[in-house]
Amino acid sequence: MHSVINDIIRSTEKRIHYLKKEQDPDKKRNGQKRDIIKKIKEKNAQNKVAVIAEVKPASPGKKLRDISPANAASIAAEMEKAGAIGISVLTEPEFFHGSIENLKKARNKIDLPVLRKDFILDEPQFNETESDLILLIAGILEDRLNKMVDMAFSKGFEPLVEVHNEKELEEALKTKAKIIGINNRNLNTLEIDLDTSLKLIPIIKEFDRNNNSHHTIISESGIQTTDDIRKVINAGADAVLVGTSIIKNGKIYAKTKELVDALD
Repeated sequence: MHSVINDIIRSTEKRIHYLKKEQDPDKKRNGQKRDIIKKIKEKNAQNKVAVIAEVKPASPGKKLRDISPANAASIAAEMEKAGAIGISVLTEPEFFHGSIENLKKARNKIDLPVLRKDFILDEPQFNETESDLILLIAGILEDRLNKMVDMAFSKGFEPLVEVHNEKELEEALKTKAKIIGINNRNLNTLEIDLDTSLKLIPIIKEFDRNNNSHHTIISESGIQTTDDIRKVINAGADAVLVGTSIIKNGKIYAKTKELVDALD
């Protein structure tokens, strides 16, 4: 694992330590889960791209823009208006400059399903805030992945299990997760290669054929242009998750719509 990822994990473990001291362990979920799989199918049926657009203030070492909770809400609204089928909100505070408050304000502003994007390592994080999906990274959770997927379902979340290679994918397919995210960024080198999606998508498709199952496939990271979109969609991805290219562009509505319409 890259040293930056290890630094983020250590920082997250400190956050969890304080959460365990402060949190009510019996806190229950209040709202209904918004169905992202249904949204993806509806968008696919329209021959449009199912885009999960990300409210992303930064990547490690690269600030994109300051995003306050009010900004997060307005950005999410623009993404929804442009045709996104879901919104991802960064909540990791130290390296990605995200926040729980950004997620709350964004989710309250829109009707779309919202993904909490963070390094989820332990149960207290499930109790921090409402969201519809929660990211679980197979390469970080390793042998705890199955337990965390089950816990996500029990807490009312749709787990999005993220994989980066065949070994992680093999473990993800053993869980009850219905959504597999293929991250084109290698967690050991932090380099991006869209061929990661092209390599792993056929494995998922073959597994589903052999097991009479169905997984929704999301290609993540490194998607900048309509050509990138077409590359992964033509390979069999059901949806894409895009953050940097939308936020960096600055024209939130226009860039999101451009990606949604990439198949036109």
